Order: sequence, then C-alpha cells, then structure tokens
Amino acid sequence: MSTDEHSSAATSEPVPAAPPGRAPAPEQVFTERDFWHGGDLDLDAYLARVGLSDRLSDDLPPTLDTLTAVHRAHLAAIPFENLNLLLGRPVLLDVPALTDKMVRRRRGGYCYEQNLLLAAVLDRLGFTLTAFSARVLMGGDGRPRPSTHALLRVEVDGEPWLADVGFGGGGLVEPFSFTDGHQVSQGGWNLRLDRISEVGEEDWLLRGFDGQRWQNLYAFTTAGNLAQDYGIFSHYLTTHPRSPFGNRLMVARTVGGTRYALTNTTLTVERVDGTGEVRELSLGEVVPVLREVFDIGLDQEEQAVIEDRVKGFLAT
Repeated sequence: MSTDEHSSAATSEPVPAAPPGRAPAPEQVFTERDFWHGGDLDLDAYLARVGLSDRLSDDLPPTLDTLTAVHRAHLAAIPFENLNLLLGRPVLLDVPALTDKMVRRRRGGYCYEQNLLLAAVLDRLGFTLTAFSARVLMGGDGRPRPSTHALLRVEVDGEPWLADVGFGGGGLVEPFSFTDGHQVSQGGWNLRLDRISEVGEEDWLLRGFDGQRWQNLYAFTTAGNLAQDYGIFSHYLTTHPRSPFGNRLMVARTVGGTRYALTNTTLTVERVDGTGEVRELSLGEVVPVLREVFDIGLDQEEQAVIEDRVKGFLAT
C-alpha cells in the first residue's frame, strides 16, 4: 500500500449505521418493588407500643383519620434519641431491626429510624408513600446544609400529605396538607408550608411559629428517596467526627401540648400556652429523666456508659 493510501485510510471517517426506530416505552427499572417492607413488621406489637392496641388492622383503613391517629400516637410514644451512638452501637435501618429496637425494646431513634418504621407501618396499612430528604435549617446561620433529614409524602384519597415523626422538636404533630401556603395550628403548634426557589425551581420550606417569630425548620425537594439512600446518609451522620449526633446526648418527645428536649444535662420544656422552663440537671438526674420523661429504660451497664459519655461532653 502506498503512502497516500495509508494517509487516506487513516483520515477517512466511518459511516454511521442507520439509526434505530423509535425506542419503546421503558421497562420497569427495579425488579424489587417492595420498597418499605411492611410485611416484615409486627403490626400488632407496633400498635400496642403506640397505644393503639384496641385498633385491629382491619379497623385502620388507609384514610386520613387512620394516618392522623397513627402519626400522633407514634410521636407521643416513641421518642427521638441518639443513645445507640453514645453506646457505641450501630444504627440499623432494616424493618426487623427497627421493630426490635423501637417496638420490643421500647427505645426511640432519630429521623431515619423513625420515619422508616412509620413507612413500614403505612405500607402495611395500604397507604402509598414517597420518601423525601430535607435540609435542616433550624439553628442554622443561613449557610446551606446538606440534606440529612427524612420525611414522607403520603397519598390519601388522591391528595398528598406530609408525615414526619422524626424531626425531634418543632415539627409536625399530625399529617400536614402538602399545599403551597398552607398554614395550620396542630393542637396549638403553628406551622406553615411554602413553595420557594432557592436551590432549584421547586423547593419547599416548612416553618414553625415559636411564639415570637416564624422560624425556618427545614427545606426539601420532591425527589424520591429509598431506604438505601437513607442508609448512605445515616452512615455519614453516624460516623463523621463532627456530626452533632455523636458529640452530645439528644432526646426529644412531644406529648400533646408539651414538648420535652434533653441535650446533655439541659432539660427544656415548651408548652402551647407559651409557658415553659429550662432546667440544668445534675449528672445523676439524667438517667431518671430518660426513664420518667422520655420513657427510655436502660440497664445498669447502659446507664453507666451514658453517664460517662455525658460527663465527657460537659468537660469539653
């Protein structure tokens, strides 16, 4: 082959193949469609745990009344808490582990644990739901934060409602209509939802009224999440050295018109009538308060570890 022939072959462009016809509709992407694993839940044990043992599953159709009853009962019975991190134990998010911890052993959990357990319950009861992630804004300084909170959208009779039993203070008491500009008092706790454009074209902002001003609680988008996504987020929150969940004791509970929050030895009580108090506990009062206020019982070994960890936090 001559030099000219080599040069011609090297510079010639291949002729594209004929394009295919119009692509068919996409096939189902995921072969596993049981996203929330409600079948793995001991529903009777859960209903007993949250004080609804008089309601059989047949008496809990997927209606707004059922969603409201379950949401309020869960929030009052199962506290927000991060004790497993202080005890050096993993935070497991599969439904059997969540049931064992929060139902059978009568412990609490943080947002991913709480709302994944609620998702399993609602799935078991026949609700259709989607999970979201939110950026916590409460206590922030205006700088963007990553999305580290979980919440749910639940469809009821064709209408969307927000459900969230894992915020740990200042959030929803019962389902909240997923409607732009919706403002409501939930048993005296005042909340408002607005559509905003901050990071994207469709962000949503939940605010709460603290008696003096409207406070940003969290912002979220409507991109769907799965338990697998929450597992990645949770791993970060439970292992990062600067995570707030690993460097302090955090417990919260809302019972009707009263909210309780414990951060290390600081107990805060807030009521819907505007009254409240902040009290500094002695180290020896922490375990009794966990038991009497938050309904969290610990064995002697666990008590000793928690007291030692809190003592260390106070010394830094």
